[in-house]
Amino acid sequence: MHFSLARLPRIEFGPGSLARLPDLIAPYGKRVLLVTGGSSFIDGPHGVRLAEALRRDGFTWETVRVPGEPSPALVDEAVATHRHGSFGCVVGIGGGSALDAAKAIAGLLRQGNSVMDHLEGVGPELPYHGPATPFIAVPTTAGTGSEATKNAVLSVQGANGFKKSFRDDQLMASVALLDPDLLATCPPAVLAANGMDAFTQLLESYVSLKANAFTDALALSGLQHARDALLPWYEGRGDAAQHRADMAYAALLSGITLAHVGLGSVHGLAAPLGAFFPIPHGVVCGTLVAEATRMNLAAMQAREPTNPALARYAATGRLLAGAEREGEAACAALVATLEDWTRRLQLPRLREYGVREADIPRIVANSRGSSMKTNPIVLTDAEVAAVVRGRL
Repeated sequence: MHFSLARLPRIEFGPGSLARLPDLIAPYGKRVLLVTGGSSFIDGPHGVRLAEALRRDGFTWETVRVPGEPSPALVDEAVATHRHGSFGCVVGIGGGSALDAAKAIAGLLRQGNSVMDHLEGVGPELPYHGPATPFIAVPTTAGTGSEATKNAVLSVQGANGFKKSFRDDQLMASVALLDPDLLATCPPAVLAANGMDAFTQLLESYVSLKANAFTDALALSGLQHARDALLPWYEGRGDAAQHRADMAYAALLSGITLAHVGLGSVHGLAAPLGAFFPIPHGVVCGTLVAEATRMNLAAMQAREPTNPALARYAATGRLLAGAEREGEAACAALVATLEDWTRRLQLPRLREYGVREADIPRIVANSRGSSMKTNPIVLTDAEVAAVVRGRL
């Protein structure tokens, strides 16, 4: 029962809650830097109504658009362009990419230096002293949980690419506003990838070496909601509004749990795969989670049969499969369920993004970041390679 609870944002959750955004911005002043995705929100009906409300209430704003996964160059350009704009707060509205970019921009808007100064694992890794500009996070997808984390993930793609975090407590959003209505226009492929990202974060934090009673309660609640909502929402069954709310809730909890106890091998591999190849983060998670779970289970059963994560995997198998099984049978049911979800959600294989057998050694060599350190068992290079090979 030893655990630490870090700062969380004020959380506003519920359908229609976007209408509250002007009131939430008001304490920070009338000048806003709005960071959004490419165009889907700002040019859609929700964006039009928000602009009307902000204009009516006397706000002025500038906009930064983030069309893909954010790079250090995008953040630096936005900071250089807007650092003298006298903004009271930064509002990020969009998927995880827009929120991560907004978080990093808010962190550096008052300092004006390059984000490369602070990225983990690259550059000088200078300590961040702040202060950050207040940041309000409004997710429009149910996936990364970035609205509840203190790290902004930035990437450079290509042969010498990287995917690294700018991380500090001061980067945490002051307010996280989650309106499930904003998820209504998510295309099926985005819904599937982001949903499996949230699910993977919940599963990996539940079996993390740092898992504790507090995060267990949140992870299990999130897993249950993802179980009940993800496939029906994707397949067009049942109450879509309820499914959107359930997945927004699951994603929020996944952000809280990963921020407190870390992740595992799927996210360890997601860093080099997302850096070296044009693979969306959620796709990496969704396509690898069944293989990574199978490998973790096999490694623990062979080398650490008393590892407590085995019981956690078994509990998750019972939760997802709905059968009263124990031990290895429950773990097998978990893997079978994840394989079924991978097929039904039509998650692509890695080869569709250009990954080949010859790339595996380089991927494995660059997978040993912070997420691997909380995987429930240390996997060998051969075992990590087998996870990638299983989804080529």
